[in-house]
Amino acid sequence: MAMPAPSTAWTVEMVHALPDDGNRYEVIDGELFVTPAPSPVHQRAVRELLYLIGPYVTAHAIGDALMAPADIVYGPRKMVQPDLFVLPLVGGAPPRTWMEVGHLILVAEVLSPSTRRADRGKKRDLYQDKGVPEYWVVDLDERLVERWRPNEASPETLTERLEWRPDRLVEPLDIDLRAYFTRVHGQ
Repeated sequence: MAMPAPSTAWTVEMVHALPDDGNRYEVIDGELFVTPAPSPVHQRAVRELLYLIGPYVTAHAIGDALMAPADIVYGPRKMVQPDLFVLPLVGGAPPRTWMEVGHLILVAEVLSPSTRRADRGKKRDLYQDKGVPEYWVVDLDERLVERWRPNEASPETLTERLEWRPDRLVEPLDIDLRAYFTRVHGQ
C-alpha cells in the first residue's frame, strides 16, 4: 500500500539511498510514497499505452515515450516515477540524461489499490502545478480515463475515445478506449 512516512521530511537524496528492494519510492513535498511491484494487468495497461503512444510521438517527431522506472525530479523534495510519460525532444533527439528533461508533455498513471490516493491527489496536484499539458488517470476497474489539464478543477472523463493532440499542426492520436480496455483485460 502506498503510504506516507509519518514524521520524516524526505528528500530525493534520501530516497536514492534506500535499498533496491522491489518497491517503488516517490517523494512529493517531503512525503514518501512506497508502492509494491504492480500487477500483470497494470503492466499490460502501461504496455498497451506505450504501444499506442510510442509510434505516434516518434512518427511525428513530438517526443520520446517511456515508462517507469524513471526518476522524474522536480526539486530536492519532489521525485515521481510515472507509469508512462512523454519527454520532449532535445535538439531534435530524445534526451540522453534525466538532467536534460525540462518538462513532460504527457503523463499517464494506471490506478492500482496502492496508488489510487497519490495518483488522484498529490501526483495530480504536482503535474498540474508543473504545467504538464495532459495527465491521464487510467481506471482499469471502471474502464475509463480521467484527463486532467493544468488549471482544471475536475477531469474530463472518457470511456469510448481519447483524442490526444500534443501539436496543433499534427493529426491527433485517436485511441479507442473500449478496444484498449478489452486488450488490457484479455476479454
